[in-house]
Amino acid sequence: MEDLTYQNGEGTFSLTHRQALSHHMATSHFHPTYEIYYLLSGKREFFIRDRTLVIQEGDVMIVSPNVLHRTTNAAEPQHERLILNIHRDLMLPSQEGGKEVLAPLLGADYRIVRCSLQERLYTDELARRIIGEVQRKEPGFEMFALTLAQQLLLFSCRRMAEKGEEQPEYPSPMHERISAVVRHINEHYMEELSLQLLAERFFISPYYLSRFFKEVTGFAFVEYVNSVRVKEAMKLLEETGMKASLIARKVGFGSVTHFGRVFRQVTGHPPLFYRKQL
Repeated sequence: MEDLTYQNGEGTFSLTHRQALSHHMATSHFHPTYEIYYLLSGKREFFIRDRTLVIQEGDVMIVSPNVLHRTTNAAEPQHERLILNIHRDLMLPSQEGGKEVLAPLLGADYRIVRCSLQERLYTDELARRIIGEVQRKEPGFEMFALTLAQQLLLFSCRRMAEKGEEQPEYPSPMHERISAVVRHINEHYMEELSLQLLAERFFISPYYLSRFFKEVTGFAFVEYVNSVRVKEAMKLLEETGMKASLIARKVGFGSVTHFGRVFRQVTGHPPLFYRKQL
């Protein structure tokens, strides 16, 4: 079945619906919007921040803005999922008490809601109605789809407040070990990082570190390091007036030329182009 995609003119609300026998995200993935990932069927491995989680059908995963993540096949690659991206300004900005309702999301990189079978009757219906609105494109479908997406978000936040944080276990001891490597990269991205150095630090051969890093996270080692550095560089471009050469050194790149080349590979644009867009 062909993917269904939609994005409004401002880029503040978008949707993708996919039914697939198998799918690996081809590139690293982070964006300035909240992402609501709802798995209608199947299983997925979801790498986020510094760990890999197994997402099951009926799970709602909410990812905060600019958090690096990627999905890969689980043991059963066939799946159906709905992804909604919503800018913070559209998350009930004018509603009294809206901030209090959304409190479970604030300050968290991601949250997971595991729906019961009874709850899934409601969440599945919301998802199908959102998909149907975008497929039919009747007058006002954008607003209708957004209000349904807000209902899914509100339901998820209410469940979080009632039941607290739900954290799946690591799929295997190797996942836990690789998560420690990822945490080190996240905390020391500005320093020299190489496969050899981290292999020695974590007492694993470079060959196995390279192999299992890719298997667990979906990223090649260098690809992940570059993605983290570029994400931090984007933050500095947005929040400071630092020169690109200083930013390059600050996030761990050895030369401005290499920084510019990698930045373009990850984002599709050179650093200064990105700054002009802000």
